[in-house]
Formats: sequence, structure tokens, C-alpha cells
Amino acid sequence: MKKTIYVFNDGEFKRKDNTLCFESEAGRKFIPVEDVSDIFVFGETSLNKKFLELIAQKEIILHFFNYYGYYTGSFYPREHMNSGYMTLKQAEHYLSEELRMDIAKRIIAGSIGNITNVIKYYSNRGRDISEIELAIDNLEGRVEECRSISELMGIEGNIRDYYYRSFDIILEDTEFVFDSRTKRPPKNQLNALISFGNSMLYTLVLGEIYKTHLDPRIGFLHATNFRRFTLNLDIAEIFKPIIVDRVIFTLIGKRMLNENDFDREMGGIVLKEKGRKTFVEEFDKKLKTTIKHRKLGREVSYRRLIRMELYKLEKHLIGEEDFEPFVSRW
Repeated sequence: MKKTIYVFNDGEFKRKDNTLCFESEAGRKFIPVEDVSDIFVFGETSLNKKFLELIAQKEIILHFFNYYGYYTGSFYPREHMNSGYMTLKQAEHYLSEELRMDIAKRIIAGSIGNITNVIKYYSNRGRDISEIELAIDNLEGRVEECRSISELMGIEGNIRDYYYRSFDIILEDTEFVFDSRTKRPPKNQLNALISFGNSMLYTLVLGEIYKTHLDPRIGFLHATNFRRFTLNLDIAEIFKPIIVDRVIFTLIGKRMLNENDFDREMGGIVLKEKGRKTFVEEFDKKLKTTIKHRKLGREVSYRRLIRMELYKLEKHLIGEEDFEPFVSRW
């Protein structure tokens, strides 16, 4: 599978014949276009039309993040995989309250399944989170009773609140305390990590959607409105606990980050560049990690699992096979 390139240095993207080049104070680095799927840009960069023409030709997506590490937008080539039939099927399932609720409940079931397995993993390792586990189990039983998306989102929000309460017990680190979920801007270091990690995952899923016949603008759990993309938010809900949260637990558990990796900006807390680099390195490592897929009987990377989730959704939309979200074994 093709890889993602992460660019933190300031510099200039150029086209050198039929390959890409990034020039910065650190020197000149060539980017092998045949092996790259996306480029995540965190530094201040310049580029020209020739560069864009080549990455469009090679179907490489360019994602931009601002000074604080938040996603600002993407350049992606003309939608070569777009399917009018699939877009109509997405719209049909969105406009039907019954069909939309069915998909939304399946997404929530996948998210809760992965949250529950994370909770059980740490509960089995001596963390006293049995009350939180019980509260989540009780709320999970109410999902099927929901009759509206707003009611479903309310249950999901309550489950996530309980789940986040377990972070302090799981981490046992006074330097990283959750307290409560805050964003735009995050009010503490742990919230800053969650926000940054979620932003990375939303962007990654968006890039994977581009490689399918699906339209990222039509989601099911998240309302399709004037917001540009929603389907990536839906699929990310399934994978947040087993990608973003596990990366955070690793970074803090192994003391790979400390208070010096954060800054107080915009009335909140943000990761400094060094902290972002550390997070991205571990995030990319997690995406490349493989697990044995129960159905396929072979090793599959987490990144590949995301693409497979999208393929499963396509099959559901055309009536070929019911969408069953991926749930990890722990």
C-alpha cells in the first residue's frame, strides 16, 4: 500500500521532470511519486501549477494544516472514481429516515464496540473502571430504541463522556488529566492530543474516501449540510478508540511527551511542532501496524481496514451485503 509523507519544514514543492522535490533549509529531498498516496503539510510551503499537475496525474492528495496543527483544507485531483449511481444511492439512503437510521446505528454500534473493548482491556489489567463499563453497557442497550438521529447522537455523546472519564484511571498520570472534553480550543494537554489526533484521522479517512466511489459530502450519522465533508466524520467514529486513543495511551504511557511539548495559544492548549512530530510518527506507525483479519485470514494494516470499511459501506448502499463495522478484539 502507498505511504503518507508528512512535511513539517518550511520550503518549496517543485516538479523535477516526472518526480517531486521539496527544497528547504535542510536541503533538497525527492519524493517518489509512485509510492505516495497523500502529503500532509504542516510547514509554510509554496508550490506552483506544474507541481499540482503532476500530483493530480499521480492521484496524490495534498492536505494542509495551519500553524496550530489544525486541518485547513485539501487539494485533491479531479474525482476520477466518482460514480453517479453510488452518489444517488448515498442520497437515497440519507433522505430515507429509515435507511439513514439503520446506517447511523451500525456506525454507532462499531464505535461503542471498540470503546467497550478498550475499556475491557484496561479493566482486565487492574484498572478500576467497572462502573464506567457498566454505565456504557446500559447506554448501549438503548441505541436500538432510538427513533431519531439527534436521539442517537445524544446516547453516543453520553457514552463518550463516560469513556473519557476512564482516561485518568487508565493513564494514571497527573501531568495529563482529562477533567472534561473541551475543544476549539482544547483547555488542557490531554484534550489537545485528542483534538489533534481526531483531526489527523478525519483527514486520513477523507483521503481514503477519495479512492472509492463514495462522496465524502454525504454522511449518515453527521448531518449533510453546508459543512463540506461528513462521511469521513462518520467512519472516523468507528476508528477513534483503536487508533487515536491507543496512540495517545502509548505516547503518555511511554513518556514520549511532556508539558514542554505544549503551548498556551488562542486561549487554550496546543501541541508544539516537536510534539506534533512525535504524535505523527506514532500515528503513522499505528496505521502501518497489521492484525490478522478474522474473515480474510491474513494480516491487514489499520489503514487498509479503513479502506475496507468504505468498501463494505458501498456494498451496503447497493444492497449487496449489510454493513457490519469493524470491531477490534480488544
